[in-house]
Amino acid sequence: MEQTYSFQNKVPIAPLKICAMENCIGFAAKVDQQIRAMRQADQSAVAARKKQVAFYGYDADTYMVRNLMSRFGTGEGKGMLLDSVRGTDLYILTDVINHSLSYTVCGHTHYMSPDDHYQDLKRIISISVAHAHRVNVVMPFLYEGRQHRRTNRESLDCAFALEELVTMGVKNIITFDAHDPRITNAVPLHGLDNYMPTYQFFKAIFERDSNISIDKDHLMIISPDEGAMDRAVYFANNLGVDMGMFYKRRDYSQVVNGKNPIVAHEFLGSSVKGKTVIIIDDMISSGDSMLDTSRELKERGAVKVIVCCTFGLFTSGLSKFDEFYEKGFIDYVVTTNLNYRDPELLTKPWYIEADISSYAALIINTMNHDTGMSAALDPTRKIQKLINQYNSKEKEFTQLEFDFA
Repeated sequence: MEQTYSFQNKVPIAPLKICAMENCIGFAAKVDQQIRAMRQADQSAVAARKKQVAFYGYDADTYMVRNLMSRFGTGEGKGMLLDSVRGTDLYILTDVINHSLSYTVCGHTHYMSPDDHYQDLKRIISISVAHAHRVNVVMPFLYEGRQHRRTNRESLDCAFALEELVTMGVKNIITFDAHDPRITNAVPLHGLDNYMPTYQFFKAIFERDSNISIDKDHLMIISPDEGAMDRAVYFANNLGVDMGMFYKRRDYSQVVNGKNPIVAHEFLGSSVKGKTVIIIDDMISSGDSMLDTSRELKERGAVKVIVCCTFGLFTSGLSKFDEFYEKGFIDYVVTTNLNYRDPELLTKPWYIEADISSYAALIINTMNHDTGMSAALDPTRKIQKLINQYNSKEKEFTQLEFDFA
């Protein structure tokens, strides 16, 4: 393992603490484990902590802070911290789209919505912000991120939520693959960092498939719509291959399930016949659009279709993906572990997980040292190194998650 992530005895801004909401406790535990491994391996800092008070607790057994969310019979909630966060650099992790949790309202079971998770997040912030040295929020799926702009008489929920968080005293907000990165303009005077899991996608694909030829004659990147163009361009540029896109022609005269139905998919790009294609987007919601795109590509002669999305929501279930896999329209689907996934999904032969825990740990550890994040925001060098390894058929990939020097 490369260990070029030493901070050269740079003093942390404050003792690190991580508060994981119940909706992401598993992911947070992996992040905590990764940070412990990083700091124990950083021998220069471990030696320094023996001499400087500023490094007290640097290589702790855990950085997790216990919390408790409870409900009254009416469904009203309250939050409680079970450990002190006074003087700490606190990172609150939350997964606002975890639909597996529930509570009782007047004897009836109520499954938690994103609104419920967001309200619980504010409860923890309200407890800690007066005493912690700094409060940061790690929200992989940005709350209300799809309601990012106002086009009619409608609420601007995402911008309002961001303003509310910084007004409460949150110093930094960390998110991944925001639906529209321009939402950072809502809080221009505060820290809102948007990280992309591109490297982790490449790594997951290369570990799964050793037969991909990375050249423009055999590989092509596809954007399923105009909104994913930036992601597709970055993918294609790193691989040195062509890209294409689909234009969704919609019927704007009607609304079905909150959106205008798609009439047809129009493809813009060179031929995909005989090629492996990688479809890249930020999320799979119902999956209908992604599946239609996959079928269109197969019918146009693509030999392999790989779907890469940061967030796998699968709001309409998995049965249609099973059907398309059996018919050969999709070969496999890659999503990250940044959000809750139904246990059934993890058993599917067509599913691949891109683990982001090391990346998230690196981001938190670097921010705690109050040092530059430019390498984490642009991991191009790491991606190129990984591609070169793959092309040279070095299948024993080096663990590069910590290497941002």
